[in-house]
Amino acid sequence: MEVKIGVQHAPREIVLESGQSAEEVERAVSEALTGKSALLSLTDEHGRKVLIPADRLAYIDIGEPTVRKVGFSAL
Repeated sequence: MEVKIGVQHAPREIVLESGQSAEEVERAVSEALTGKSALLSLTDEHGRKVLIPADRLAYIDIGEPTVRKVGFSAL
């Protein structure tokens, strides 16, 4: 699942590939925005945690899972 996170006052967005489902990511974002937690915490495919202060979130783009093609093929 590709997740793009916009952070206020930051020129670039954070992009990560997460093993979490779209529902899990949406639940974590919802909890951060409603004040249940002060940080948005997501885990990428390699097990690294990304922590963003909830009050600095500008936007979250939850994309489709990316499928990596292996081998040679005609485009």
